[in-house]
Amino acid sequence: MNPMIKLIDVHKSFGTQKVLDGINLEIEAGKTTVIIGKSGGGKSVLLKHIIGLLKPDRGEIWVDGVNITKLNDRELNEVRKKFGMLFQEAALFDSMTVGENVAFPLREHTKKSEKEIQEIVADRLRAVGLAGVENKMPSELSGGMKKRVGLARALAMHPQIVLFDEPTTGLDPVMTEAINQLIIETQKNFSLTCVVISHDIDSIFKIGHKIAMLYEGKIIEYGTPEEIKNSRNPVLLQFLSGSTEGPMKIM
Repeated sequence: MNPMIKLIDVHKSFGTQKVLDGINLEIEAGKTTVIIGKSGGGKSVLLKHIIGLLKPDRGEIWVDGVNITKLNDRELNEVRKKFGMLFQEAALFDSMTVGENVAFPLREHTKKSEKEIQEIVADRLRAVGLAGVENKMPSELSGGMKKRVGLARALAMHPQIVLFDEPTTGLDPVMTEAINQLIIETQKNFSLTCVVISHDIDSIFKIGHKIAMLYEGKIIEYGTPEEIKNSRNPVLLQFLSGSTEGPMKIM
């Protein structure tokens, strides 16, 4: 099966700080790949490269058969239409209703009629278990509900790929489990390729078809949840156990 996303020898530095140091990674179409690694280790930088917000110093990034590192801004914007993104804090517009938040990308990037937009908004909110909340304001929502609205907005343009940046951060265990189930169901129902950044060890094994460990700018381990659990890589073992003892440097 051809990968939906492929990174080949991707390097990125900011000044003297090397963040990505020869990343090689294939992300399968129609599957969920979880990227794990310590805080400040470059996971968000990697995500920004995948969606074309950052360009690598060298290397190639292929999305659905297109090398996006060679594209101009207009071409890149076309490729970005394949993506939806759920930001860490949901990033809703406080001055807009829930319905207006979900409709925002449709109004910005399509010529759909208002009737079509309202139908899509209702459908996407229904898909994330929030039917009928169009007129609420973000301030009226719990943290978990905001994440669901953020996901509905990410799905509004019917993307092929959805990127999740720490989707369960700041949530209690019950809401974390609810978001995990939502990711699993959404991925399946919409046949999405999902890329998830997460620190939540329980979550990664529940939602991931494949798991990739990023450490010191490289992917040091990649495999199914079962393969990751059985890995003897000392850095991965330390990360999964949460131990301060091991080769991983504690900053």
